[in-house]
Amino acid sequence: MASELHAAVNVSAETIAAPRRGDAPLRIAAATEPARSGADAERIATLRRMAVDYEHGNGVARDGARAAELYCEAARLGDASSQFDLGWMYANGRGVRRDDALAAFFFRAAAAQGIEQARTMLRVTGDPQVEPPPCMREPTPPAPPPAASAPVPAASIMAPRIIANLVGKIATEHNVAQSLVLAIMRAESNFNAGAVSPKNAQGLMQLIPETASRFRVKNAFDPAQNIRGGVAYLRWLLAYFEGDVRLVAAAYNAGEGAVERYLGVPPFQETRNYVRRILDVVGPIVLPFDRSVTGPSPLMARIRERQQVR
Repeated sequence: MASELHAAVNVSAETIAAPRRGDAPLRIAAATEPARSGADAERIATLRRMAVDYEHGNGVARDGARAAELYCEAARLGDASSQFDLGWMYANGRGVRRDDALAAFFFRAAAAQGIEQARTMLRVTGDPQVEPPPCMREPTPPAPPPAASAPVPAASIMAPRIIANLVGKIATEHNVAQSLVLAIMRAESNFNAGAVSPKNAQGLMQLIPETASRFRVKNAFDPAQNIRGGVAYLRWLLAYFEGDVRLVAAAYNAGEGAVERYLGVPPFQETRNYVRRILDVVGPIVLPFDRSVTGPSPLMARIRERQQVR
């Protein structure tokens, strides 16, 4: 394994190894990370600065364990550079006990945010399934209250009348809150029926071809079909995650598999921002859901347990 790791590092020595020789933090993700909220950006910058100081002994006693703690907090906030740096520390036993499984966990998170070097390292460490470490646990939020009734769509997300009318009709048929549908639609396409993403997500609710096929949408650019498919998917997600809007929003953005892998909102900056936008409209509530649509995620008990333990 050591020779394989050395070979992988040499493949991209300028982009991976060289920046680690000095006292400056690795900044491989600057061009790929999405914009952060102001509070997250400031906190991440502070955490990374402190982590680098402890990792390299800049003005403080060198302390790899403390550096890892600080990198991990930044990684939890969705910082891909910190995810890569922490993976590197565990892969090399640099200041912490070597742990290829933990290294792979952090490399995978960084790779999901577009860090090519992380994909390279995954070829060395492999990609075993491992539970998120305690430092990646989100602070316990207040238990989301059940919604007494479907929230009324806020004025700030009112769609063009023809779209709003379609949403009202289809959401009511599926017993899905209109506010959730409109919040998702605004975040996905800003009500543009012809929108196409770089990943080929299409239409008002940005259905990828696989999701469109799954929910029997033949023409994703037809507003009624697109809304019907998106609402059907939301209905399924609400049942799968037992109405928890945080998890439903995260799954719509990153996929239900990512939510299960990370036992909650994935540590991706794009997803964290996305969830925040949805909660700003709908609130951190539990919406009604239809248990006949699908059973809950087999990991819901673990997700709930993780939410309850700080």
